[in-house]
Amino acid sequence: MTNSHTAGMLPGMTAKVTLSFSDDTIVEARRWAEKEGVSLSAWMDQAAREKTLREIFSGHAEAVRRAGLYAEHDALADEREIAMVDDEVYRSGRAAR
Repeated sequence: MTNSHTAGMLPGMTAKVTLSFSDDTIVEARRWAEKEGVSLSAWMDQAAREKTLREIFSGHAEAVRRAGLYAEHDALADEREIAMVDDEVYRSGRAAR
């Protein structure tokens, strides 16, 4: 991975890495990127960002439960917050599920 801008990279992309995927995964990712009219790199960047947000919100909800701060009202609020993030992330059909 490099820390500098590499010629030919998309604006906002600051690192170039080599990744390996299963044949099925790359076929599906290319199909979704094409459907959404974005490059494969941009689609993969967004998919990774979406996964990160889901993990953060789910981790937060689990930490609250483990700390004994779990209450029905708070749990429902957490679920609504997770749903709001999912709505924001997936409303344009960018689902990577």
